[in-house]
Amino acid sequence: MKQLFLDLRPDRPPTLENFVPGGNAELLESLARLAAAQPGRMPVSHLYLWGGSGSGRSHLLRATVARALDEGHPAFFLSAPDLAGYLPDDENALLAIDDIDQLPAEAQVMLFNAFNRARANAQSLLLSGPSAPKGLAPALREDLRTRIGQSLIFEVRPLDDATRDAILHSLAARRGLQLTKEVTSFLLTHARRDPPGMAAALDALDAASLEHKRPVTLPLLRELMQQGLCI
Repeated sequence: MKQLFLDLRPDRPPTLENFVPGGNAELLESLARLAAAQPGRMPVSHLYLWGGSGSGRSHLLRATVARALDEGHPAFFLSAPDLAGYLPDDENALLAIDDIDQLPAEAQVMLFNAFNRARANAQSLLLSGPSAPKGLAPALREDLRTRIGQSLIFEVRPLDDATRDAILHSLAARRGLQLTKEVTSFLLTHARRDPPGMAAALDALDAASLEHKRPVTLPLLRELMQQGLCI
């Protein structure tokens, strides 16, 4: 059996613009205000967003930090499991901390202290986790969980299948691919369902279609998966 080698193009850097909004328009507007150092236009200056795996939480945190840096504001993306010993205390900074349910005990104390000094330092906190604040117990200290619960809270709403179908066809059109209903239905059932995953799957299919000189059809897709294609 021939080994299939595919050159997958890397995902585009996360931005607020390339996050498909779905039902998250208000969340994106709030993140844009945070990045522009306009927390005064929101009820509170800290934001907590939550959602399941693949919902795009990390994308949104990284994108907001990138936007803030482009706006000329200090901003930091930090992964909770790797956090130890220090949190930036730069004035007017945006601190984005991902996966706060995985914060080590020492880091939980640091984040609680960051909440306390945020007003004096004019800092904003952007945090993410897998559940609403109530569901963070017992992973987090109660005083920290309470502070997080006082933030502006958004659930990252998942995309529906109609939106995913539209995304697939849009991504395919950019690559000059025509997808049958059977192919899109198969991809929505068996492939990654987040936009970067869908883009990677279409990159793989595009390369394989060129290599085999065949259009993308369901038989070709199944044949390629038997040869080791992962989508």
